[in-house]
Amino acid sequence: MQIPGHIDPVAVPRGEIARADGRVDVVGLTRAELREALIAAGIAEKQAKMRAQQIWHSIYNRGATDFSAMTSISKETQAQLAERFVIGRPEVVEAQVSTDGTRKWLLRSADGQDYEMVFIPDADRGTLCVSSQVGCTLNCRFCYTGTMKLVRNLTAGEVVAQVMLARDALGEWPSQPDGRLLTNIVMMGMGEPLYNFDNVKKALGIVMDGDGLSLSKRRITLSTSGVVPMMARAGEEIGVNLAVSLHAVTKEVRDEIVPINKKYGIEELLAACAAYPGANNARRITFEYVMLKGKNDSDDDARELVRLIRKYRLPAKVNLIPFNPWPGAAYECSDDDRIARFSDIIFKAGISAPVRTPRGRDIMAACGQLKSAAEKISRAELDRRAAEKEAAWTL
Repeated sequence: MQIPGHIDPVAVPRGEIARADGRVDVVGLTRAELREALIAAGIAEKQAKMRAQQIWHSIYNRGATDFSAMTSISKETQAQLAERFVIGRPEVVEAQVSTDGTRKWLLRSADGQDYEMVFIPDADRGTLCVSSQVGCTLNCRFCYTGTMKLVRNLTAGEVVAQVMLARDALGEWPSQPDGRLLTNIVMMGMGEPLYNFDNVKKALGIVMDGDGLSLSKRRITLSTSGVVPMMARAGEEIGVNLAVSLHAVTKEVRDEIVPINKKYGIEELLAACAAYPGANNARRITFEYVMLKGKNDSDDDARELVRLIRKYRLPAKVNLIPFNPWPGAAYECSDDDRIARFSDIIFKAGISAPVRTPRGRDIMAACGQLKSAAEKISRAELDRRAAEKEAAWTL
């Protein structure tokens, strides 16, 4: 689907990425697409549906990375499949582990593009932060990823493969709904998910499929900076939890730090939140709010946030995120007592406002810090890129 407006600051390939060896990656294909691919590869049409189901189960339930591991398929057919297909995983360029247990992977695609994913373990859950783009369409000024050029959207297979790679690393095959370390997924990595809607929708459909990865939609959260025209579709067609990168309550400040606000303003965004399908007190919308010293952290800002949530009668909670520094950042983190005061004002209004504990800062894996380390650029270049992106999607 073409999203309204000019949204891509650079040309973005829309189709699947061709492999140098000519084989087709089956990860990310729907059941119907897998069946058709098998028929095209010479599998008899009467057998293709059964073979597709066997392959699907082996990949997504058993974690198979090679056709030779699929013992329900004859060796002759295994060889035939291996000639035409591959069960893909991204190349791991670097794997880091923080002192707090957070894990970050720098990944490389078949066409040589780098992106990152992060796993955050907690006592009661394990959350995988998944990327949707190489680089980012947007230019939120407090976010390191936003300084990158948008190279291209990740394919559905590349999104799904992040989950599968994490399962590999955690030893969580065969797939079981109970006792998992990886219990939750957040689409909060590199990129704006709603500017890669079709691939994200397809990927999450596979992740939620009961005969495979089988994560409940209640354990998946999609975060957007406010791509208003796509929010209702996300609720209707994907149906996962919604998080909104709000970060400011006045037009002046949000225009500066989340410039997409110039295209879709706060009032328009909050109206879309109020209309989000499935939002209720049991499935609250999460508002992400990064705490920037002297910029968006006053008592008046907290009171205005409460007023806006009440005005739109939003079933909401607010995640307060201490700013995570990165090289060249123009902002500082609010003081601890200021963050506590801000949280207290919201709590006393009856709205949950926990302060997120920074995780993985020592390996640049915290919120807003994801960016390929291969790229080192100047402040002048950062500003130039920001202006270029903003000019592209505010037309």
